Amino acid sequence: MRYALRHPRRVPAHAHRVARDTWLRLKHRDHIAYYRAVMAADTARSPEAAVGHNPSVEKWQRMGRMQFDYLLRHGLEPRHRMLEIGCGNLRAGRLFIDHLDAGNYYGIDISPAILMEAQRTLAREGLQSKLPHLALVADLTFSFLPAGHFDVVHAHSVFSHSPPHVIEQCLAHVGRVLAPGGFFDFTFGRTEGTEHQVLHEDFYYRTETLVELARKHGLSARLMDDWEDLPHRQSKIRATVAEEAGERGGPDVGGAP
Repeated sequence: MRYALRHPRRVPAHAHRVARDTWLRLKHRDHIAYYRAVMAADTARSPEAAVGHNPSVEKWQRMGRMQFDYLLRHGLEPRHRMLEIGCGNLRAGRLFIDHLDAGNYYGIDISPAILMEAQRTLAREGLQSKLPHLALVADLTFSFLPAGHFDVVHAHSVFSHSPPHVIEQCLAHVGRVLAPGGFFDFTFGRTEGTEHQVLHEDFYYRTETLVELARKHGLSARLMDDWEDLPHRQSKIRATVAEEAGERGGPDVGGAP
Protein backbone atom coordinates (compact mmCIF):
# COMPACT_ATOMS: atom_id res chain seq x y z
CA MET A 1 0.00 0.00 0.00
CA ARG A 2 2.87 2.39 0.77
CA TYR A 3 4.38 1.68 -2.65
CA ALA A 4 1.02 2.26 -4.36
CA LEU A 5 0.63 5.61 -2.62
CA ARG A 6 4.10 6.67 -3.78
CA HIS A 7 3.56 5.44 -7.36
CA PRO A 8 -0.16 5.82 -8.15
CA ARG A 9 0.36 5.68 -11.92
CA ARG A 10 1.64 2.12 -11.63
CA VAL A 11 -1.45 0.84 -9.84
CA PRO A 12 -3.64 0.09 -12.92
CA ALA A 13 -0.94 -1.98 -14.64
CA HIS A 14 -0.22 -3.89 -11.44
CA ALA A 15 -3.92 -4.51 -10.83
CA HIS A 16 -4.23 -5.89 -14.36
CA ARG A 17 -1.26 -8.17 -13.76
CA VAL A 18 -2.72 -9.41 -10.46
CA ALA A 19 -6.03 -10.23 -12.16
CA ARG A 20 -4.31 -12.04 -15.04
CA ASP A 21 -2.01 -14.03 -12.80
CA THR A 22 -4.85 -15.02 -10.46
CA TRP A 23 -6.81 -16.36 -13.42
CA LEU A 24 -3.80 -18.21 -14.86
CA ARG A 25 -2.94 -19.80 -11.52
CA LEU A 26 -6.50 -21.05 -11.16
CA LYS A 27 -6.18 -22.68 -14.58
CA HIS A 28 -2.61 -23.97 -14.17
CA ARG A 29 -1.57 -25.36 -10.79
CA ASP A 30 1.87 -26.48 -12.02
CA HIS A 31 4.43 -23.65 -12.18
CA ILE A 32 5.77 -24.63 -15.62
CA ALA A 33 2.28 -24.70 -17.13
CA TYR A 34 1.46 -21.43 -15.40
CA TYR A 35 4.55 -19.62 -16.62
CA ARG A 36 4.10 -21.05 -20.11
CA ALA A 37 0.69 -19.33 -20.13
CA VAL A 38 2.26 -16.09 -18.86
CA MET A 39 4.77 -16.15 -21.73
CA ALA A 40 2.06 -16.87 -24.29
CA ALA A 41 0.09 -13.84 -23.08
CA ASP A 42 3.16 -11.58 -23.01
CA THR A 43 4.41 -12.75 -26.42
CA ALA A 44 1.03 -12.07 -28.01
CA ARG A 45 1.37 -8.42 -26.96
CA SER A 46 5.04 -7.95 -27.81
CA PRO A 47 7.76 -10.58 -28.38
CA GLU A 48 10.47 -8.15 -27.25
CA ALA A 49 8.61 -7.06 -24.12
CA ALA A 50 7.92 -10.72 -23.27
CA VAL A 51 11.65 -11.30 -22.67
CA GLY A 52 12.81 -9.35 -19.65
CA HIS A 53 9.80 -7.01 -19.77
CA ASN A 54 11.78 -4.80 -22.16
CA PRO A 55 9.73 -1.82 -23.33
CA SER A 56 11.58 -1.38 -26.63
CA VAL A 57 13.43 -3.24 -29.35
CA GLU A 58 16.47 -1.08 -28.62
CA LYS A 59 16.60 -2.20 -24.99
CA TRP A 60 16.03 -5.82 -26.06
CA GLN A 61 19.07 -5.54 -28.32
CA ARG A 62 21.17 -3.78 -25.69
CA MET A 63 20.49 -6.38 -23.01
CA GLY A 64 21.32 -9.21 -25.40
CA ARG A 65 24.58 -7.51 -26.34
CA MET A 66 25.52 -7.11 -22.68
CA GLN A 67 25.12 -10.85 -22.06
CA PHE A 68 27.12 -11.71 -25.17
CA ASP A 69 29.95 -9.29 -24.47
CA TYR A 70 30.28 -10.60 -20.91
CA LEU A 71 30.77 -14.20 -21.99
CA LEU A 72 33.07 -13.12 -24.79
CA ARG A 73 35.31 -11.44 -22.19
CA HIS A 74 35.22 -14.67 -20.22
CA GLY A 75 36.65 -16.71 -23.05
CA LEU A 76 33.70 -17.89 -25.16
CA GLU A 77 35.18 -19.22 -28.40
CA PRO A 78 33.52 -20.38 -31.64
CA ARG A 79 34.55 -23.99 -30.93
CA HIS A 80 32.67 -24.10 -27.63
CA ARG A 81 29.34 -25.84 -27.31
CA MET A 82 26.73 -23.79 -25.52
CA LEU A 83 23.38 -24.58 -23.92
CA GLU A 84 21.11 -21.62 -23.26
CA ILE A 85 18.33 -22.34 -20.77
CA GLY A 86 15.35 -20.07 -21.37
CA CYS A 87 16.61 -18.94 -24.76
CA GLY A 88 13.40 -16.97 -25.40
CA ASN A 89 13.28 -15.19 -28.74
CA LEU A 90 17.10 -15.19 -28.93
CA ARG A 91 17.70 -11.79 -27.37
CA ALA A 92 21.30 -12.88 -26.72
CA GLY A 93 21.07 -16.18 -28.55
CA ARG A 94 21.23 -14.56 -31.99
CA LEU A 95 24.69 -13.21 -31.07
CA PHE A 96 25.87 -16.50 -29.58
CA ILE A 97 24.69 -18.38 -32.68
CA ASP A 98 26.53 -16.00 -34.99
CA HIS A 99 29.73 -16.31 -32.91
CA LEU A 100 29.75 -20.08 -32.42
CA ASP A 101 30.62 -22.70 -35.02
CA ALA A 102 27.66 -24.23 -36.83
CA GLY A 103 25.68 -26.63 -34.68
CA ASN A 104 27.26 -25.53 -31.40
CA TYR A 105 24.27 -23.63 -29.98
CA TYR A 106 21.41 -25.37 -28.18
CA GLY A 107 18.51 -23.27 -26.93
CA ILE A 108 15.70 -24.62 -24.76
CA ASP A 109 12.57 -22.97 -23.44
CA ILE A 110 9.28 -23.93 -21.81
CA SER A 111 7.24 -21.63 -24.06
CA PRO A 112 6.08 -22.74 -27.54
CA ALA A 113 5.02 -19.16 -28.29
CA ILE A 114 8.44 -17.66 -27.63
CA LEU A 115 10.21 -20.43 -29.56
CA MET A 116 8.14 -19.54 -32.60
CA GLU A 117 9.46 -16.00 -32.21
CA ALA A 118 12.98 -17.46 -31.93
CA GLN A 119 12.52 -19.06 -35.33
CA ARG A 120 11.48 -15.71 -36.75
CA THR A 121 14.58 -14.13 -35.21
CA LEU A 122 16.77 -16.73 -36.91
CA ALA A 123 15.21 -15.98 -40.27
CA ARG A 124 15.36 -12.21 -39.80
CA GLU A 125 19.04 -12.36 -38.79
CA GLY A 126 19.97 -14.79 -41.59
CA LEU A 127 21.39 -17.38 -39.19
CA GLN A 128 19.91 -20.53 -40.73
CA SER A 129 23.29 -21.82 -41.91
CA LYS A 130 24.54 -21.91 -38.31
CA LEU A 131 22.17 -24.83 -37.67
CA PRO A 132 21.16 -23.90 -34.12
CA HIS A 133 19.13 -26.38 -32.10
CA LEU A 134 15.92 -25.10 -30.50
CA ALA A 135 13.89 -27.39 -28.24
CA LEU A 136 10.71 -27.14 -26.20
CA VAL A 137 11.03 -28.60 -22.70
CA ALA A 138 8.71 -29.27 -19.80
CA ASP A 139 11.39 -29.50 -17.11
CA LEU A 140 15.07 -28.82 -16.45
CA THR A 141 16.39 -32.38 -16.21
CA PHE A 142 18.16 -32.18 -19.61
CA SER A 143 17.49 -35.91 -20.01
CA PHE A 144 17.53 -35.73 -23.83
CA LEU A 145 20.98 -34.09 -23.94
CA PRO A 146 24.33 -35.93 -23.89
CA ALA A 147 26.55 -36.09 -20.82
CA GLY A 148 29.69 -33.96 -20.66
CA HIS A 149 28.78 -32.06 -23.82
CA PHE A 150 28.54 -28.33 -23.06
CA ASP A 151 31.42 -25.98 -22.35
CA VAL A 152 29.04 -23.19 -21.34
CA VAL A 153 25.52 -23.39 -19.92
CA HIS A 154 23.79 -20.03 -19.65
CA ALA A 155 20.52 -19.05 -17.97
CA HIS A 156 19.63 -15.36 -17.96
CA SER A 157 16.45 -14.28 -16.15
CA VAL A 158 15.39 -17.88 -15.57
CA PHE A 159 15.97 -18.37 -11.84
CA SER A 160 14.48 -14.92 -11.24
CA HIS A 161 11.16 -16.43 -12.42
CA SER A 162 11.57 -19.86 -10.80
CA PRO A 163 10.44 -21.25 -7.44
CA PRO A 164 12.97 -23.22 -5.37
CA HIS A 165 11.99 -26.68 -6.64
CA VAL A 166 12.59 -25.69 -10.27
CA ILE A 167 16.02 -24.23 -9.42
CA GLU A 168 16.94 -27.35 -7.46
CA GLN A 169 15.93 -29.58 -10.36
CA CYS A 170 18.19 -27.60 -12.68
CA LEU A 171 21.17 -27.68 -10.30
CA ALA A 172 20.67 -31.38 -9.69
CA HIS A 173 21.07 -32.20 -13.38
CA VAL A 174 23.19 -29.50 -15.02
CA GLY A 175 26.48 -31.02 -13.82
CA ARG A 176 25.84 -34.11 -15.93
CA VAL A 177 25.79 -32.16 -19.21
CA LEU A 178 28.78 -29.90 -18.42
CA ALA A 179 32.01 -30.75 -20.23
CA PRO A 180 35.25 -30.92 -18.21
CA GLY A 181 36.29 -27.35 -17.39
CA GLY A 182 32.88 -25.98 -18.35
CA PHE A 183 30.72 -23.61 -16.33
CA PHE A 184 27.10 -22.74 -15.69
CA ASP A 185 26.24 -19.03 -15.44
CA PHE A 186 22.85 -18.00 -14.11
CA THR A 187 21.34 -14.71 -13.03
CA PHE A 188 18.89 -14.31 -10.17
CA GLY A 189 16.91 -11.70 -8.32
CA ARG A 190 19.12 -10.99 -5.31
CA THR A 191 17.95 -9.94 -1.88
CA GLU A 192 19.86 -9.36 1.33
CA GLY A 193 16.65 -9.64 3.32
CA THR A 194 13.82 -12.15 3.42
CA GLU A 195 13.50 -14.33 0.34
CA HIS A 196 10.18 -13.71 -1.35
CA GLN A 197 8.18 -13.81 -4.56
CA VAL A 198 5.81 -11.44 -6.34
CA LEU A 199 2.73 -12.97 -8.00
CA HIS A 200 4.60 -16.27 -8.55
CA GLU A 201 6.40 -14.56 -11.46
CA ASP A 202 9.35 -12.83 -9.79
CA PHE A 203 11.46 -14.58 -7.15
CA TYR A 204 14.20 -13.13 -4.93
CA TYR A 205 16.90 -15.23 -3.27
CA ARG A 206 19.88 -14.71 -1.01
CA THR A 207 23.23 -15.51 -2.63
CA GLU A 208 24.17 -18.01 0.06
CA THR A 209 20.94 -19.96 -0.49
CA LEU A 210 21.79 -20.66 -4.12
CA VAL A 211 25.49 -21.29 -3.45
CA GLU A 212 24.55 -23.86 -0.81
CA LEU A 213 21.95 -25.47 -3.09
CA ALA A 214 24.59 -25.79 -5.81
CA ARG A 215 27.01 -27.36 -3.30
CA LYS A 216 24.35 -29.89 -2.33
CA HIS A 217 24.39 -31.12 -5.93
CA GLY A 218 28.14 -31.32 -6.38
CA LEU A 219 28.73 -27.84 -7.79
CA SER A 220 31.09 -25.12 -6.62
CA ALA A 221 29.46 -21.70 -7.04
CA ARG A 222 30.41 -18.10 -6.50
CA LEU A 223 29.01 -14.64 -7.14
CA MET A 224 30.50 -12.97 -10.23
CA ASP A 225 31.63 -9.59 -8.94
CA ASP A 226 32.47 -8.15 -12.37
CA TRP A 227 28.85 -8.68 -13.46
CA GLU A 228 27.77 -6.40 -10.62
CA ASP A 229 29.46 -3.49 -12.42
CA LEU A 230 27.10 -3.80 -15.39
CA PRO A 231 23.72 -2.02 -15.69
CA HIS A 232 21.49 -4.93 -14.75
CA ARG A 233 19.23 -5.40 -11.76
CA GLN A 234 20.00 -9.10 -11.36
CA SER A 235 23.13 -10.73 -9.97
CA LYS A 236 25.08 -13.60 -11.52
CA ILE A 237 26.50 -16.82 -10.08
CA ARG A 238 28.93 -19.16 -11.83
CA ALA A 239 28.87 -22.86 -10.98
CA THR A 240 31.35 -25.57 -11.93
CA VAL A 241 31.54 -29.24 -11.09
CA ALA A 242 33.10 -29.16 -7.63
CA GLU A 243 36.18 -31.27 -8.35
CA GLU A 244 36.95 -29.02 -11.33
CA ALA A 245 36.77 -25.74 -9.44
CA GLY A 246 39.93 -23.78 -10.08
CA GLU A 247 41.01 -25.75 -13.16
CA ARG A 248 41.52 -23.88 -16.40
CA GLY A 249 40.22 -25.64 -19.45
CA GLY A 250 37.92 -24.55 -22.25
CA PRO A 251 36.35 -21.17 -21.41
CA ASP A 252 37.55 -19.01 -18.54
CA VAL A 253 36.01 -20.79 -15.57
CA GLY A 254 35.64 -17.83 -13.31
CA GLY A 255 38.35 -15.23 -13.45
CA ALA A 256 37.32 -11.66 -14.11
CA PRO A 257 38.85 -10.17 -17.28
